[in-house]
Amino acid sequence: MEIEQNIWGFSPEGEAVVLYTLTNARGAYVRLTNIGAAIVAVGVPDRDGKIEDVCLGFNDFQNYFGDSAYLGKTCGRYANRIARGRFTLDGKEYKLAVNNSPNHLHGGPRGLSEVLWQARSETNRIVFSYISPDGEEHYPGTLGVEVVYDWNDDGELEITFYAKTEQPTVLNLTNHAYFNLCGEGNGNILGHRLRLNASRYLPTDRSNVPTGELAPVAGTPFDFRQAKAIGRDIDADNEQIKNGNGYDHNWVLNTKGDISQLAVRLVSPVSGISLEVYTNEPGIQVY
Repeated sequence: MEIEQNIWGFSPEGEAVVLYTLTNARGAYVRLTNIGAAIVAVGVPDRDGKIEDVCLGFNDFQNYFGDSAYLGKTCGRYANRIARGRFTLDGKEYKLAVNNSPNHLHGGPRGLSEVLWQARSETNRIVFSYISPDGEEHYPGTLGVEVVYDWNDDGELEITFYAKTEQPTVLNLTNHAYFNLCGEGNGNILGHRLRLNASRYLPTDRSNVPTGELAPVAGTPFDFRQAKAIGRDIDADNEQIKNGNGYDHNWVLNTKGDISQLAVRLVSPVSGISLEVYTNEPGIQVY
């Protein structure tokens, strides 16, 4: 495994923005940056052996600051939405910023996706770490977080989150990568075939907050138990499709936290590139 480290630029405060490239024995690579502990690029071979970058990212590091799309970033402290920007923990109510009206989204205006993380390289991995002080974005407790990216010669990217807090808090970490398996810039993904190992999903209200219902996918546009093109039902006359302006929902995985079971398979019939997801989490968001 070859790991290359370069200074990509400097933040407005003069801190170094670093770009890391991990290249395996087959020439496939992953690029990462310490802005939001983000994935910048993932280059893998198509059916003809040509390396294609299948993960959307910016060429200019400055675009990662204030990036409303959260391209490839680590989102938190709490990924996705907290309704009305409020939650109660141990009898105390906490009021958060409303940055996705009327809700709180992805940890707030300066969540974990907006800060510069510390980083170190190891044999086949990059480890990002950050200390979020008590009260940052109005969340309780000092929180220490690590995100570990492992890359191997089989083209497997493993993302592991670690966190420790000094007092009770809420936490929901994720990576916000966007994939185009035809290669970045090569059209859209509506023809990609998606299979989800999920029999239920979470309906949302009009502000994209889950209602609490676990609804069956059978007979709905949300049924991906058998692989189908993402675009087949994306414009269906369906209230949930209208709420999400397409798909912006969480599916309840049948895997029940068993990381050895396949959760998701996405395939581009054009490039022949496929993406498989394994996770110990109970659900997966498709956006």
